[in-house]
Amino acid sequence: MNTLTLNQGKKVYFASDNHLGAPTATDSLPREKKFVAWLDSIKADAAAIYLMGDLFDFWFEYKKVVPKGFTRTLGKLAELSDAGIQISYFVGNHDLWMNGYFEEELNIPVFHKPQQISINDTSFFIGHGDGLGPGDTGFKRMKKIFTNPICKWMFRWLHPDLGVRLGQYMSVSNKMISGDEDAKFLGEEKEWLVQYAKRKLETQHHDYFVFGHRHLPLEISLNENSTYINLGDWINYFTYAVFDGKKLSLEKLED
Repeated sequence: MNTLTLNQGKKVYFASDNHLGAPTATDSLPREKKFVAWLDSIKADAAAIYLMGDLFDFWFEYKKVVPKGFTRTLGKLAELSDAGIQISYFVGNHDLWMNGYFEEELNIPVFHKPQQISINDTSFFIGHGDGLGPGDTGFKRMKKIFTNPICKWMFRWLHPDLGVRLGQYMSVSNKMISGDEDAKFLGEEKEWLVQYAKRKLETQHHDYFVFGHRHLPLEISLNENSTYINLGDWINYFTYAVFDGKKLSLEKLED
């Protein structure tokens, strides 16, 4: 378990589901500028930032090529990382093909599975959230294809101009990948990430479960001492979570 102790006045931030590049680079540019401005606004008090997946609507790393664009975001992340702010990235279902670029260029560790972390003796279980729990069955089937070594090898042999264009088209148009059909509150008893968190609590306590993926800002009490947080997105809600050393709260970026 990773452990972090906050100094006085420092905070930890969580954000997810920016989907930069969707539906087009031009359309997502205002959202990217808004996100970069937010990153700049928190750099004074941020001890750590957890980016919880789907920062990009499509991302695939060839050995020598990454998708064009996102210069403002990557530059700001590099600036904050160089300034000593601890940044961690959790891959989502749109950018699960990360393979070293963030680690090598930005000094940002990338996680492909949920992690347990402790901040000021507060226990967190965090991850993007895709493929967890009893639901999300459509994506679970798709993920077996996406992560298959042979399929990845075959895709890598496509010229990047073709591969990236195909990936972007699929990412925007395929609702099974995008999750558009699930972007509504199902009721607590049908929220599969809530059910997943409750099952985890049967074997180990965590004060907070923090996920993305659902595109909905949600805060649900699991029991007297544990809370489920879904971070929402930076498309419709512009929400994020912040931990001040004592309490985790869900916040909305105001214009």
